[in-house]
Amino acid sequence: MPSFTLESRLDGAVGGKTASALERAFGMRTVGDLLSHYPRRYAKRGELTPISSLPVGEPVTIVAEVRRAGERRMQNRRGSILEVVISDGRGDLSLTFFNQSWRIKDLQPGRRGIFAGKVGEYRGTKQLTHPDYELFDDEATARLTAEANANLPIPIYPATSTVASWQIKKIVDLVLDGLGPVEDPLPDELRAREGLLEARTAIERIHRPDFEEQIEPARATLRMHEAFVLQVALLQQRAFVRALSATPRAPGPLLAKFDDALPFPLTPDQVSVGEQVERDLQGDWPMNRLVQGEVGSGKTLVALRAMLQVAESGGQSALIAPTEVLAAQHVRSIARMLGPQLAPELMPTLLTGQLPAAERRKAALRAASGQARIVVGTHALLSESTTFADLGLVVVDEQHRFGVDQRESLRAKGSSPHALVLTATPIPRTVAMTVFGDLDVSTIRTMPQGRAGIQTFVAPLAERPGWFGRVWERIAEEIAAGRQAFVVCAAIDAEALTKDDTADEPAGSDEGESSRMRWGVVQVGELLSRHPAFADIRVEILHGKMPSDEKDAVMQAFARGEVQVLVATTVVEVGVDVPNASTMAILEADRFGVSQLHQLRGRVGRGGVPGLCLLVTEASAGSPARQRVEAVAATLDGFELAEVDLELRGEGDVLGDAQSGARSSLRLLRVVKDADVIAEARTAAESVLADDPALARHPGLSAALERRVGAEERAALAKS
Repeated sequence: MPSFTLESRLDGAVGGKTASALERAFGMRTVGDLLSHYPRRYAKRGELTPISSLPVGEPVTIVAEVRRAGERRMQNRRGSILEVVISDGRGDLSLTFFNQSWRIKDLQPGRRGIFAGKVGEYRGTKQLTHPDYELFDDEATARLTAEANANLPIPIYPATSTVASWQIKKIVDLVLDGLGPVEDPLPDELRAREGLLEARTAIERIHRPDFEEQIEPARATLRMHEAFVLQVALLQQRAFVRALSATPRAPGPLLAKFDDALPFPLTPDQVSVGEQVERDLQGDWPMNRLVQGEVGSGKTLVALRAMLQVAESGGQSALIAPTEVLAAQHVRSIARMLGPQLAPELMPTLLTGQLPAAERRKAALRAASGQARIVVGTHALLSESTTFADLGLVVVDEQHRFGVDQRESLRAKGSSPHALVLTATPIPRTVAMTVFGDLDVSTIRTMPQGRAGIQTFVAPLAERPGWFGRVWERIAEEIAAGRQAFVVCAAIDAEALTKDDTADEPAGSDEGESSRMRWGVVQVGELLSRHPAFADIRVEILHGKMPSDEKDAVMQAFARGEVQVLVATTVVEVGVDVPNASTMAILEADRFGVSQLHQLRGRVGRGGVPGLCLLVTEASAGSPARQRVEAVAATLDGFELAEVDLELRGEGDVLGDAQSGARSSLRLLRVVKDADVIAEARTAAESVLADDPALARHPGLSAALERRVGAEERAALAKS
């Protein structure tokens, strides 16, 4: 049997066809990738899963017993239907197979097994159509092995429609049989102090435990592996930055002139955070600071004051934003804040991928020559063709949209420039330690005076479908009062989405249709063009696929008040500042995350006009989707919502370019629940690096770091 390592290519271990399927389904390329795809739960051969609670439209894996099976001819076309009923003792579920009569030999009453598929519904009965399944041993063998295997846990893996859980189990077993020694990433003293397993043992027991009691010690060990390797990576990054020499940037007349011209006082938090930034910019090593604060708390002003401090010595600042709309908005608001005296001197310049070629060349020339001391852009700033004369400060807006690699890619365009990272997604302490462990963290909690506040309401169409019409009436009333409104949709065109895309989504219709669908920007635009209350109201649409100049024209017309209603995708999520916009309706709000809903809501109530946010949803009462929406309606406290968001959506990929969702690089570690583990790992990581900065005496840790922050994160950098 060949001996594999965690670094071995997957195709060499399981064959090219299987490796390709795993890469398509899960992005796996190595043995380590496969073996870090941990079971999400464990079933037992005697376990009965409640069929009655299976959610329609969801992929499920269940353990059940065949009750009956029968075949019949189809009425309207040639062929046969095999209908099988399985049971868990409390509920029945139908399995349907078309033209596969041979399966009846296997699916005999009394046989037990694992069944997987997407739950559908036919004539009020739940069913799986063409499910995958694996039956347990035949009855004769089962009687002999029943006692031995009755309590043997069956790992249930995260699966897809193309790779079932038990297929993953068979592949994992094959690889484990050929896996050689695994060097331990944990120092011996840490493992002994915490009572953790050796790495090879932990991997073996999480995938094929002999009994249930082996699972948690394996999980605890691998959880510490994640926390420890991550903290070492982040501390290495911090040490790398602090080993660099920075050009000190002292404040001077530019900043003083700007502060004197401000028409309002800085908030106490803006003052204190500004002082921290001012000190950092004069330090011996590059600043690496995260500024977190609520939507509208004035983070951009803090960043602009830092840019002025850098510009004093001729240095340039580059601000990277996640969308073209936000980048254009930043340039306008920065120019406005600088005023007619300072703006021409600093020449804030927009540089994005969708600019016309001539404008982009002009903008790139301004950046390269140093004429533009403030350059604002999107990912175009990361391209090889974008250069700077003296890049002194990198500002990353909405860090959750970018990865560490992209931040460092932009910094590489200067000689150890300072970095200021902004986020309007408040971050709990353990998240800051885990996700932003290489940064110093500052918080702005106080809000500028004069904000009128926001009221948020849920429009629960599942119980009150008539409220859909009231949403449009309410918007029309605000327009009649001289105000403006946003309508936000999750899609551009619902009709263009495939059936698979929409199958699991809630219904949505203003005309009582029963079909499931999404409200796209296109559909809402058409609806409002026919709505009598909007006959004299100018409605425009905005989405990311529009040409750059068209997007900018629509946004500016909205900012000037020429457009009363803007129907948009989440391109308006951050940074769009229209003080006269009083109302935001978010359609199918359950399709958005907590943080995203909070960000979107922050677009209204920014001036002296009270804000109104309507969260329109057809999610049923008590469902997780509905709870998410109701959590946002219940509070304006972003820090409270950050905790809710973290529990609901996971922490996101903390080192690569993906910052949230199912592709999280944190497999077992949960940064709220495992705060103590993270703190312990941080302390241990500091100790190891202080004693052995090059990790020469920690080969297992060095190898784990290369796997964890090697190929994947470098690939993210290459893509950017």
